[in-house]
Parts: sequence; C-alpha cells; structure tokens
Amino acid sequence: MIVELNASPYARQMDEYLAGLGPLRELVEDDSLTEIMVKGPDAIYVERAGRVELTDLRFGDHHALLETIQVIVTAVGRRVNSREPLCDARLLDGSRVAISMAPVALNGPLVTIRKFSRDPFRVADLVRFGTLTEEAAAILEACVLARCNMIISGATGTGKTTMLNVCSSFIPAHERIVTIEDAAELRLNQPHVCTLEAQPADLSGDGQIPIRELVKHSLRMRPDRIIVGECRGGEALDMLQAMNTGHDGSLSTIHANSPRDCIARMETLVLMAGMDLPVRAIRQQIASAVDVIVQLGRMRDGSRRLTAISEVVGMEGEVVTMQDLYTIQIEGEDETGRVITRLTPTGVRPRLLDRLTEGGIPLPQALASAFPARRDAGLRPGARRL
Repeated sequence: MIVELNASPYARQMDEYLAGLGPLRELVEDDSLTEIMVKGPDAIYVERAGRVELTDLRFGDHHALLETIQVIVTAVGRRVNSREPLCDARLLDGSRVAISMAPVALNGPLVTIRKFSRDPFRVADLVRFGTLTEEAAAILEACVLARCNMIISGATGTGKTTMLNVCSSFIPAHERIVTIEDAAELRLNQPHVCTLEAQPADLSGDGQIPIRELVKHSLRMRPDRIIVGECRGGEALDMLQAMNTGHDGSLSTIHANSPRDCIARMETLVLMAGMDLPVRAIRQQIASAVDVIVQLGRMRDGSRRLTAISEVVGMEGEVVTMQDLYTIQIEGEDETGRVITRLTPTGVRPRLLDRLTEGGIPLPQALASAFPARRDAGLRPGARRL
C-alpha cells in the first residue's frame, strides 16, 4: 500500500480502512455496482445493472474474511460474534451492510453490502433512468412543499432509500431536519440536518438505544421535519403520533408490495409497539396521519420503477380509503429485454394541490399544466373533479 507523505490524516485513515476490506475494496470503489454479496470466503457476487453475477475475487481463507468483517463493524462501533451473529452496520462511505455469522449462517459468514452512489442521485437522474416521469417528480415535489406526510413503500431492493433521499432534497434549506436510522445512510444537502443513529446493547446488555426511543427524543429537538429511514417495528406508532401532533412533512419508508399492503403493514407494526389498541383506532391514526404513499417496484429485468402514487383520503366504516393519482402500465419489452412501462395519471385531482394554494406555494409548472387551477378549469369553488 502506497500512501503519499503529504496526504491528510483522514485520507491516510480512509486508505487504511479500504485496504482492510481486502478483495472487497475494488468492488466498493466500483460505481457501476449496486450490491456486493459475500457467501463465505470463496464466493463473492455482485449486482450490476439489475443482474447478479459471480466474480473471480476470493478471500485468502476463512480467517481473512473474519478480519474484514471486524474492520467493517468496529469502524462504526458495532460488533458481531457467535453470541451475536447478526449485525446491521455501514461502511464509512455510507453503504449499508448486513452481516450473518455462525451459528445462524451454516455455510460460512455472509456479508451483503448495499452500495450507494458517491454522488447521491437527484430527481433528474431518476427521470433519466426511467424510474419516474417529470410529471410524477413534480407531484413528489409538491407533496414535500405542501408538507404532506409521506410513506415510501416497496419490497427489498426497489430503491426506497434512494427515493427518500430524492424526496428529502425538496425540503427548503431553512428547515431543521432530524433523521433517524438504524445505520446512518441518508445524505441530505440542507445545512440544518441532525442525524441520529440507533445503538445496539453493549456486552453487558446495556446501552441499547432503539429507533423508537430516538423518535420520541426527536420530538423535543424542535424539528421542522422528521425522517425515519425505515419503520419496521413499534416506532411506527410513535411516527404516526408525531405526524398527528403538528410535525407535518415527515417521511419514512416501509416494506410493502402495494399501497394497500402498506396500510396493512403499518397496522401490524403499530401492534408491535405493545399497545392494546383496537384495529379501528389504529386505522384512524393512519388515515389522519399519512397523506401520500409512494410505491416502488422492481421489474423482471431488474430495473426499478415508481409504480403508484396514492393519496390517503380518510375512513369509510372500518376501511382506510385511498385514491390513486398515478399507476404504472407495463407495455412489453424492447429488443434488449428491457421492460417498457408507462406511468399514467388516473385523472383524479390531487388534494395536495389545494394545500399548496392555501399555503401560497407556487404550483410546479409540470403540474400547473396537468391540473389547472379550479377557476381556470371552470369549476365552482369546492367542486370536486371525478
């Protein structure tokens, strides 16, 4: 390893850290990859352009792989061993890492690294990739400016964190943002961002600080926006309560396959909080707290797409009611096997446009043409477009 004598202490430290990653270093530095998957010392897979392939890289032996794992976890204050064989961590560049070891991993240690671009994707990048359209991007911007509470929903690997980063980029620079994550990976450019990261228990079982506690703590930090990287437990209840008590414009992600499944998933997560709440009360909380669900999906060619934007309207009886604003249509494949999709508006006028008008916020140009003001459209005040 050659380090320039005039290199800064940080540069030298980073070079030593990357050297400690062994054969993973060149993969971590390869911006064309989105995932690195280690299956024991003799098999390293990567995902490139939506396709998984086996590389010719190997660790020298089992011990070399364990040494690399220790470099990863100790750098961010985590640990993993036979007593605690599961660990969620991150690389120093922000990439997410999931580690599994014996006795739960039977065929050798497993390391999965979800890589992120060194330069976070912007909305223009997602439009260029075909993930969403300019009109859908304008809807997302309007949702953020109107301080809608948004849930980004999707299965594993559909780009929820990337979409969360993009939506967060629309937050005005003067607002105070508190981010809460298991492993800090969000990268926001606003100047006033407060980053909180959950902590595991120490060797004696003490010192654990879960996301749920951080959500409660964030309410005392005078946030303009609260962003929870992912709701996957009882913190969903605290997030809903925060949304319902004046913290408009909050954002989070959740694992679900459709907007309707997202509602059901939130119900389940709230029940995990241990509160004996009736289902109707939970649904009322969701209906009054959540404004918009942004659904992401992964096509059979590996590409990621925004598949639906849905507004939560309210309650009818025991059911949370929604209306789709945009849905995806699959139109076939091109000659290369790439799936051709079209994100189409349903014709329903988004309620959030009225929130923009009431707040005196200019309508993005892409929406002004798609959804003209009521007076321009010849509708009487209060009339609802079907």
